[in-house]
Amino acid sequence: MLCKLAWGNVRRAGRDYLVYLLTLTLGVTVFYAFNTISMQVDIAGIDEKGLAQVMGSMLGYLTYFLAGVMAFLMVYANNFIMKRRKKEFGLYQVLGMGRGRVATIMALETVIVSVVAFVAGIVLGVGLSQLMTFFTASLFKTQIANFHFFFSAHAFNLTLACMLVMFVLTLLLNLRAVRRTKLIELMGAERRNESIKTRNPWIAIAIFAVGVVLVGVAYYRLLRDGFPLTATDSKLQEAMNQFGITTAMVTVGTFALFWGLSGMLIKLLQSLRGVYWRGLNMFTVRQLAAKVNTVCFSMGVIAMILFLAITSVTCGMSIANVMNENLERYNPVDVSQTYVYYTPETLDYYKEYVNPSEADRMVLADATVDLYAAWHGERKSADNNDETGKKVNIADVAGEHVQIDSYLSYPLGGSGPSVVAGEMCKAMGEKLPKALEGSNADAMGLYVTPASQYNKLRQMMGEEPVSIGRDQYLLTCDMGGELGDLYTKYMAGGHTLTLGGHELKPATDKSDEDTAAIANSAMGSNPGTVVVADELLSQLNLQPYSSNLLVNYKQGMDTTEADESIKYTLLDNLLVDGKEPGSWGVFITRSEMYTQAAQMNGMISYLAIYIGFVLVVACAAILSIQQLSNVADGSRSYRVLAQIGCDDRQIRHSVMAQQAVFFLFPLAVGLAHSFVALKVIIELVSVFGDMSIAVTVGLTCAIFLAAYGGYFLVTYLMSAGMVQAAIATRYSE
Repeated sequence: MLCKLAWGNVRRAGRDYLVYLLTLTLGVTVFYAFNTISMQVDIAGIDEKGLAQVMGSMLGYLTYFLAGVMAFLMVYANNFIMKRRKKEFGLYQVLGMGRGRVATIMALETVIVSVVAFVAGIVLGVGLSQLMTFFTASLFKTQIANFHFFFSAHAFNLTLACMLVMFVLTLLLNLRAVRRTKLIELMGAERRNESIKTRNPWIAIAIFAVGVVLVGVAYYRLLRDGFPLTATDSKLQEAMNQFGITTAMVTVGTFALFWGLSGMLIKLLQSLRGVYWRGLNMFTVRQLAAKVNTVCFSMGVIAMILFLAITSVTCGMSIANVMNENLERYNPVDVSQTYVYYTPETLDYYKEYVNPSEADRMVLADATVDLYAAWHGERKSADNNDETGKKVNIADVAGEHVQIDSYLSYPLGGSGPSVVAGEMCKAMGEKLPKALEGSNADAMGLYVTPASQYNKLRQMMGEEPVSIGRDQYLLTCDMGGELGDLYTKYMAGGHTLTLGGHELKPATDKSDEDTAAIANSAMGSNPGTVVVADELLSQLNLQPYSSNLLVNYKQGMDTTEADESIKYTLLDNLLVDGKEPGSWGVFITRSEMYTQAAQMNGMISYLAIYIGFVLVVACAAILSIQQLSNVADGSRSYRVLAQIGCDDRQIRHSVMAQQAVFFLFPLAVGLAHSFVALKVIIELVSVFGDMSIAVTVGLTCAIFLAAYGGYFLVTYLMSAGMVQAAIATRYSE
């Protein structure tokens, strides 16, 4: 009997349960689909060891956090349902049903709705996970060779566990509400007068103005100072403090905006008398003013959450795309090995802070070494513990190869570079790129390399050599963006460089970007190099900084086999007359770098979309429940409007106008915050390459608008139905 009654209640109160059911179903769908990542990785043919486990673990822990957000949301939605059905539960008790049986009915209803949402969510999640496999393959740049239908027991169990926690929490709160609420409160819930309070409009306008000023000043500070990522160690704490002040200002300003919104709306529309007195606009404005007072805090929270969601998704995916787009330029050869020479600063650091005995075997490098001749070592296994006993030499796999030697722009034992980006900007009257402000770029200066090595690299890349005379120079940079534009503008302007007392003129009018990479890397290996004639370089006696051996495998050699033959090689210490002039640096193959970049892109994209989508759904659901609750509270007002002759269409338009304000204002503030933050991020990333966010913004907006707009539509349709039901009910005191 109780089961039949509970099932009938769910069917009859379907509209009340719609937002709860929709949100719970979306949560189950997303939780299941994203936690099948380990199986998606396997089907997509991504054989990188440990990737599936790492991504599965990350998404699993993230699911627990997002499940907490959803649990809070479910409780919030459930409170609305309880508020709508107080009279019904009171009627049960009047008819003689004990509180225990009422609680049992509520528990059964919660079970029915939860089971329906779980089943629907799992079905949708299984379908979505099949489609996401192709998305995963595209992110990791692989081809699906053998696609087949799959079902993940791990994702199912994880989703079920999260659902059970949310179910138990909701059930306990429902039972607590029934046990503590008095019968007279249940029966009189609908007849309780609606409390409408408005603030002094002039005080509200003043607070609104303060909010606008705080947000505006915060925008200015962020655009001026940027993020503290580029600050030097000495100025990092100060930069962090300033950034904290900016963050506090925009946060306080956001809440002040919404606190003063009601007074601003009243005064603004009252000044437009033709609008204020038209139709039900006066009623609509008064309703908005009253409701904004009670939800201003939640609107501020929603605006900030939307800002974080939009910024994180757009920024994360865009940076990953920038990295992927430039991978070919950043990784010119099959394998590269770096060797870094000791400088006076390095030796002093070891003697003072590390180990003086180690510094005794280190020597200041006065010349570069031949890495191709010195490259040999013992091959290790993947975990670098077990030796295979196989001696490895680069000649076993090497075809074309070149060594690029980089020197600092000051003589041996000297200090203070003579070629720096800051001086170039001063010579042109330009500002230093924002990402270089406060960095150690000027302390290092540009590198110097011989023309013969540079031209050999160009030949390996299939390009013609460049003629560089003894009194000429060429600037190269593989990062593109603002840094590449700076060097091109400097050369195109005919500006000279002074190196070791020699004044040099530009050999061309454009900086080289396409053949400027001096090692395989993820974000570029050449922030700026001056290429000069070998004859001049031999006379300058500059301080060696690094050497990079760039190797292409022998023609016809399988890349995978070649990679495996030299992977995990532990190189012997390179000694010159029994001393170490430097130490081995990064060793990386092109295929390994492509794999790492694809993994990073995939993880960033998955995490960004997962977090962003759940947060947007949470924001939209909270707004939806708030508006449905407001309509329920104001049902008597709408009934009175109908009784005095107001048209149903006008009443529905008033409801839509109110809900549009509550949905659109937090979205507008969140978007404004996001645009300012993204502008700073784009300027920061532009040093490493042109950051195009158009595609990502389009995708993000499509996903977010589908969720956000869908909730707005559902909210309006449910509200219209509630208003229609209130109007149709015969009014009586």
